[in-house]
Amino acid sequence: MSGYYAFVIGSDGHITNRIEIRCDDDEEAKRCAKRLVDGHAIELWQETRMIATFEPNRKACDNR
Repeated sequence: MSGYYAFVIGSDGHITNRIEIRCDDDEEAKRCAKRLVDGHAIELWQETRMIATFEPNRKACDNR
């Protein structure tokens, strides 16, 4: 099992939280990190290697 970190990115682009994720491989870590997206972007890292970025779904504010 490898150690991964999910960094919660605030609206100002700065890290607001770090969450440790213990997974067997990158694919499992991606699935776990994607579940953490809740209005903020998530960056998934393993040591100095960036694995993925997950952006929150943004809804359009127009009424078309």
